[in-house]
This record gives sequence, structure tokens and C-alpha cells, in this order.
Amino acid sequence: MPKLHSPGLMQTDIHELWAAHKPDDQRPWDLRAAGHLFRRAAFGASWEQLQQALRDGPQRTIDRLLRPEEDAAAFNRTQDQYEAAANSADGLRAWWLRRMIQSPHPLLEKMTLFWHGYFAVSEARVGNAAFMRRHVQLLRTHALSRFDALLPAVARDPATLLWLDGNANRKIRPNEEYARTVLEAYALGPGVCTPKDIAEAARAFTGWLVLQNEFRFVEHQHDAGEKRVLGQTGTFGGDDVLRIVLRQPATAKRIVRKLHGWLISESETPPDEFFAPLDQAFTKDYDVGKLVETMLRSTLFFSPIAYRQRVKSPVEFAVGLVRAFGELVPTTHLGQDLAALGQNLYHPPSIQGWQGGQTWINKATLLGRANLAAAMLAGGEPYGNKLDPAALAKKHGRAAPADAGRLLLDLFLQGDVPPAVAEAAVKPAASLRETAHYIVTLPEFQLA
Repeated sequence: MPKLHSPGLMQTDIHELWAAHKPDDQRPWDLRAAGHLFRRAAFGASWEQLQQALRDGPQRTIDRLLRPEEDAAAFNRTQDQYEAAANSADGLRAWWLRRMIQSPHPLLEKMTLFWHGYFAVSEARVGNAAFMRRHVQLLRTHALSRFDALLPAVARDPATLLWLDGNANRKIRPNEEYARTVLEAYALGPGVCTPKDIAEAARAFTGWLVLQNEFRFVEHQHDAGEKRVLGQTGTFGGDDVLRIVLRQPATAKRIVRKLHGWLISESETPPDEFFAPLDQAFTKDYDVGKLVETMLRSTLFFSPIAYRQRVKSPVEFAVGLVRAFGELVPTTHLGQDLAALGQNLYHPPSIQGWQGGQTWINKATLLGRANLAAAMLAGGEPYGNKLDPAALAKKHGRAAPADAGRLLLDLFLQGDVPPAVAEAAVKPAASLRETAHYIVTLPEFQLA
């Protein structure tokens, strides 16, 4: 596995690694590179999308992912209306999966999923589907904008306050769980603030309550006395504490490193000097979209350091499979199957969210993924005949069995597997459904 601190890499100027990728003979823009980009930024791609990407080149393809030409705003407004009718978290889960599969702006959904795991607000303690719908819509609204707007919005969100028992945060009894989570899990990371900072911040947040289904500041429940937080003293309120937190370099550094793990590599933690250019830029404006764009366009993103260095979550695995066909499957049942695999949308397991990485992969979950793929590709209930490899091959003029097998291998894995595996994939099988199932249960398909 390539290392970020390997001699060859560290001899390269750090700014060059974050500079825009320019394809060359060693790192060509080919099917392999296009597939890598779509796995990270869009769950996956259809054959038509991969072919268009090859024609457009990396920079124009990234332009489309960041700013789609289709009317994504209109799509989201329609989806919001559908979601408003859902009266349970399970119903919301089905609608969100549908949005991930069909969205003309999949990067927005990928980043919404990132923030869902980052803030990790769960319906299990909120107990209100409407609050959870508004919470995820809030994440989507800010997913590619500014973190210095997202953090205060999440901190004031009724779902967050209920999830962290912040609604009991009154002058007589400040809630340190809420303050600790906002300061450490949502911003600074562990080890930056002291227990005294947490206690003083909790006093500053008193009076932040949920009344009549909305955030309210109740002045008579607020401790207006002097507080000292992270070396600063004043009669602070909650917004003052958030401003102090956002001025701490640790906050920008934490977001940069979290996004590096999400978009580039989760296999190791690079040294601080590696992130210096991004830390400096992000501290100035907290522009998440700009940071994501820098990462996706970078030389590093298209290097061996990033390639297949993330394990797909169950949602990424399943949504990627469906998007490859350009179809839609019943998402209510899909949500149930994904929950059984450990990723229940609207229900992160703890304030740390899903651990991700290799925790997604063990004997039980691999068998579960294989069974889910088999059900989706079977051509019967509960998923219907939406994912039909033979129809897909015929659509693209690849009806011959060997040609169809090669198409599936290129679609799902861009042909990038050992020769013996590729040979097995294109051998005539009892059906193309078996060939497709073989490919999507390979170790390579479990990696993003």
C-alpha cells in the first residue's frame, strides 16, 4: 500500500500534490481514472457517464460534478415535497436513497452523507421524523458551502438539541454533554479544550431550547455571568462560543483531515506539514466547496495514494450498483437491507457516527453484501427486474457473452483486476446475472 510519507512522495513539493492534476503517460485520463473519480464524488457511474467523462477530460468532468448542468435545484425541490409527506424515519430513509440514486448532483448527496456521519444526529433519541427531515435538509443546504455557517446552524437545530439533551440546558443546570459534543466532536477534536472550557461553554449555551417545534432563546434560562472559554473571557452566549471555536486553528484542521479521509484516503494519517496549504486556505473562509474542489482536482487524488484506499460503506456499495445501471429499485426494502448491513440512515450508532473503514468488512458483512447483490440482480422480488445485465449489454451492442462480460467488468471495475480474475469474469456463465454478481462481490468492488 502506498504511503503518504514514502520517500518518493515526500520528495515532491507539497503544493504540487495539491495542484490540479494534469494527465500524462504515467497517469493517463482513462477509464480507470474516471471510475475512481465517480466512486469518490458520485457513488459510481453509468456506462454513458464514464464515456462522456473520457471525452470531456478530468477538469470538465469535475466541473459537472461540482456544478451540474441539469437543474439540480428543481430536482431537490420536488424531492423535498415528497419527503414532507413521510411520517417516519424509515420513509425518509427510502426517499433519501431514491435521491442518491437519481440526483443530477450526486456529489451534493455524497457530501450530505458525509455530514450525516460527522454530526451523527440520530432519530433514536430525537423521536421526531419532521425534525430529522429538516436536519438532513439543513446538512444538504450547507454541504458544499461554508462550515462557519453549517456549524452554528447544526448547533441550533432542534434535532441536534434533542439528540444531545440540549433542550434541558437551563441556567440552574448547564448541559455539559451538549457543550462537549459541539466543541470536541463537531469542531476542535479531542484534547484541545479542558473540562473547565466545557463547563464554561455549557453555561454560555444555557437558554437554547426547543419550544413549539422550533429553536428558541429563553433569556431568563440563560446564565449571563462572565465565562472563560479557550483563553477568552466575557459574558458569552452560545453564538460567542461558536465564534471562538471557529477561530481556533484546530477546527479547520479537523475538517480538512476528515475530508481527506472521505475523499482521498482513510488508510493512514499524514503528517501536519502535508496539509499546510489546505489548512491555511480553509482557515481563511471555511469554504467546504472550495476545499472539496481542491481535493478532487489534485494530483494527489489521482495518484496511487488515493486509488482504492477507502472501503465502501453499505450505502455506497448498493447505490453505486444501482447507479451503474441507470435504473431505480424499491428503496424502502433497500433501506431495510442496508440497516441490516450496519448503515441505517437517520440512525447513526453514536455521536462518533459510523466508524467506517475496515469495520465495514468482516465475514458476516461480506456475506450480507453478496446476498444483497444477489437479490438486486436476481430479476425477481423484492427488487424486481430493474438491474438486468443482459438488457444493459444489449443496449450497448455487447450481446455476445464474452463482450457482455467485458462490458460489465469495465462498468463496475473499469477492467482493473488481475488477469486471472478478468479471464474468469468474461468466461461464459449460466447467465449474465451470475457474471455481474461475481464481479460485484470481488474485493475490488468493495473499495472506493
